[in-house]
Amino acid sequence: MARVALFADVQNIYYTARETFGCQVNYAALWRHAVGQDTVVAAHAYAIERHDPRQQQFQYALRDIGFNVRLKPFIQRRDGSAKGDWDVGITLDVFETAHEVDRVVLISGDGDFSELLTRIQQRFGVRTDVYGVQALTAQALRQASERFFPIEGALLQNSRR
Repeated sequence: MARVALFADVQNIYYTARETFGCQVNYAALWRHAVGQDTVVAAHAYAIERHDPRQQQFQYALRDIGFNVRLKPFIQRRDGSAKGDWDVGITLDVFETAHEVDRVVLISGDGDFSELLTRIQQRFGVRTDVYGVQALTAQALRQASERFFPIEGALLQNSRR
């Protein structure tokens, strides 16, 4: 059994699944698919806190699955734009954890993580898997990962098949 760490970029996956399929990701099914018989050393889900009851229920569900949910406050700027991404936090956590595991699973389509995957493969010899919505996952991220798994079908809730 391999040691595995999961890192879920919740905002990225939520919006890409909603835009592409009009539904949400089935995180329990994704966990089972990604982990299999391996041992989970760390599992983090990164989200934005908006104090919405439905969102809080979703966060409880993520915790029940086994994720440590990390929250960052939603910031609305004066110009109407919003801020709230976890790219730096995810990068730091992945880099700090990579030496402890055999495999890193990144659940995101954000191409900014491609260099991170390349670095941890080179530095720690860790295998890397990416789960993302195929149509909206950056090609650079897919190429940087050892294996890419499209989020579709059974990995979606209420999916249009």
